[in-house]
Amino acid sequence: MSDPIVTPLGYAHVRLTVTDIHRSKAFYEQLFGMPPGSDFSDQIDDPTIHDDPWRTYGGCSFTFSGQTLGLRPVAPAGDRFDPDRVGLDHVSFRVGSVDDLHAAVGRLDAAGIEHGEVTDLPPFGVVILSVQDPDDVNLEFAAPRPR
Repeated sequence: MSDPIVTPLGYAHVRLTVTDIHRSKAFYEQLFGMPPGSDFSDQIDDPTIHDDPWRTYGGCSFTFSGQTLGLRPVAPAGDRFDPDRVGLDHVSFRVGSVDDLHAAVGRLDAAGIEHGEVTDLPPFGVVILSVQDPDDVNLEFAAPRPR
């Protein structure tokens, strides 16, 4: 191996392209239990916002544990996420424990949000729970496997 070109310390942010910023923002607010830290979605009807990276194209972002998930509302209405195309397959969020995953199942059920089963993945050392966002992006919550 050679010296690395860069030594990343983790992800700074991931930004998802969405079709409807209000719908997506409401979904992620409910999922994370907090409002976005930056939010320009109230300016979405301003025709200049779609070309303005300083106002995140009319999007918003959620920051937790030093990492940020942004929402960029530039996809055409009716477009759907496809994990089989070049780019993103899914986004995985680390949680503290398998108990956190089981607690999330109850809260997702109470909120009427469809989800997968809590699934043990021994080869990867994690237990996961999957949810689809409003644009069908797969979100995964991953906890370390109990020892």
